Amino acid sequence: MHSTDPTLDNEGSSVVQSDYLAHDALGLAELVRTRQTSARELLDIAISRTEAVNPAINAIVLKDYDAARQRASRDDASRANGATYSAIDANGAGTQTALAGVPYLIKDLGAPVAGLRMSMGSRHYRHFIPELDAPVVALAKAAGLNIFAKTSTSELGQMPYTEPELFGACRNPWNLDHTPGGSSGGAAAAVAAGIVPLAHASDGGGSIRIPASCCGLFGLKPSRGRVPRATPAGAGELAVDLAVSRSVRDSAVLLDLLSGNADRPLGAPGTFLGASREPCKPLNIAYVTESMLAPSLSADARAALDDAAQLAISLGHNIEPVSLGIDFAAVRHAFLTLWSVTAEELVLNAERITGRKPLRAEFEISTWTMAHVGRKLGERGLPAALEEQRRITERLTDLLNRYDVLLCATLAAAPIKIGEMQPTSAERMQMRAVTAMPLEPLMKKVLTEASNKAFTWAGCTEVFNLSGQPAMSVPLYWNARGLPVGVQFAAREGGEATLLRLAAQLEAARPWFDKRPPLMQARS
Repeated sequence: MHSTDPTLDNEGSSVVQSDYLAHDALGLAELVRTRQTSARELLDIAISRTEAVNPAINAIVLKDYDAARQRASRDDASRANGATYSAIDANGAGTQTALAGVPYLIKDLGAPVAGLRMSMGSRHYRHFIPELDAPVVALAKAAGLNIFAKTSTSELGQMPYTEPELFGACRNPWNLDHTPGGSSGGAAAAVAAGIVPLAHASDGGGSIRIPASCCGLFGLKPSRGRVPRATPAGAGELAVDLAVSRSVRDSAVLLDLLSGNADRPLGAPGTFLGASREPCKPLNIAYVTESMLAPSLSADARAALDDAAQLAISLGHNIEPVSLGIDFAAVRHAFLTLWSVTAEELVLNAERITGRKPLRAEFEISTWTMAHVGRKLGERGLPAALEEQRRITERLTDLLNRYDVLLCATLAAAPIKIGEMQPTSAERMQMRAVTAMPLEPLMKKVLTEASNKAFTWAGCTEVFNLSGQPAMSVPLYWNARGLPVGVQFAAREGGEATLLRLAAQLEAARPWFDKRPPLMQARS
C-alpha cells in the first residue's frame, strides 16, 4: 500500500484502494505499525473514497481534511523518529495505540469535537461550534484515530432514518433508493461504502443497530454507562456511544479504548477484544418472534430470524421460543414520554446550548412538534414513564438471568425507501396546528399517528435502550432484492463479552466482511 498516492492516477488508485478495502481498522493499524503504509496514505485513500462516493450517498456533512492531513503527517514523522505502536498481540503494549493511524468519522450529534461545527442535522445548531471534545472524541484521538469528517444524522437524532432538511437524504450503498437507517445513517452508509472500516455512532432508540441492519454491518449498543458521554443521556438515560463496523473485532477493540481497558495489553483476557477471540460456549438463547412496538414482522424479518436461529442451532446453541411478557403499549408510552422530554430540552431549551433563542423556522415540523409534546405531556408523565422503565428493566433482567442471550428482530422489515416515512402534507398541517394551539386531545392524536408510522418499521430496538442492556445487530441475511436484514441479540447488563464471543462465532460461520454493496464494488 505504500507505493501510490490514490489521487495520482486511476490505475494506482485501484490497487491501493483494493488493499485498503481488504482490511478492517485493526488490520490497517497493523500496516501502519509495521511501516507497510503510513497514516497519511491511509487518510489520502479515505479522502479519495469520500470524494468518489459521497456525492451518491450524502453521508459526509462536514470535512476537516487539512487538519487531519497535518495530524497524519505529524504522526508519521513521530514514527519515523522512533515512536512505537502496539502489535496485535496479547504480549504487546497497551491497547491505547491499537488503532493509531486509522481514518475515523464522528457522527454530527452528541459527540462534540472542539472547534468543529456540530449541527445535529438542525438549522438552529448549524453554526454551533463546541469548545471541548466529548469523552469519546478525546479517547479516540488519544488512541490515534484520525478524525477527518463528520457524518449525517436525522435532526437531533429524532428519526430512525437520515433525511435532515438541512443536508438532504443520506442513501444506502446497497440501493440508493433506500435509507441507510438512522439516526447514525451517515456513519453506516460511509462504512458500507468503504470510506472507513468503522465509524462513531450513538444509540438512543436503536441508532447503532438500525443502520447496521440496513447497511449489512455489525452494530453493538453497549450497556448503559459503559462508555462515558459528553452530556447527560437525557431523560431515562437512553443513549450510548460506540460504532458501526465491518468486523466484530473492530467494535470490540474500540469498546476497550472507550470504556477503560486502554491501558491493558491488547486482546488480553478480560478485554473485549480478548473476549471476541475466545471460543463461544453453547448458549441458552431465548428466541423472541414478537414484533415489540411494531404491529407485525415482515416476511423478510421473519426469514432473517429463522435463518439466525437455525445457524445458532447448527453451532451448538440451545434455542427456546419465549414471550417477553411485556406490555408493549406501556413500553411505547414510556419511550415516547422520555423521547419527547429530551426533544424539549434540545429544541425549546436550545438557548442553553447555543446562546440563541430557538425559532420555529429553524427546526423540522416533526421535531418542533415532539418538543411541544415534551413540554405539554412529557414532563407531567415523566414519573410514570420512569416507573415503567424500572418495570421493563426488572422483567428483562429476570429473563436474562434465565437465558444467556435473547434473539429477536432488529427491524420489522428491510430498509424502507427514501421519503417513505416523511410526514404527508395533511400530517404537517396537523403538526403545525397542534404546536400553535397545543390542545391535549389533538396532541395525543398527532403523536399516536406519527409514532405508529415510525414503529411500523423501527419498533424492535427501543426496549433495550429502556432496560440499558447491551444489544447488537448482526448481518447474517440479505433478502431477494439484495438488501441486508440484520438480527438482534441482547444480553444481561454488562454482558458485552458474551455478545462479542457469539458475534465472532457467527462471523466465522457466516462471513460478511467481503460482502460489498454495488456502489462499493463499482468504485473500489
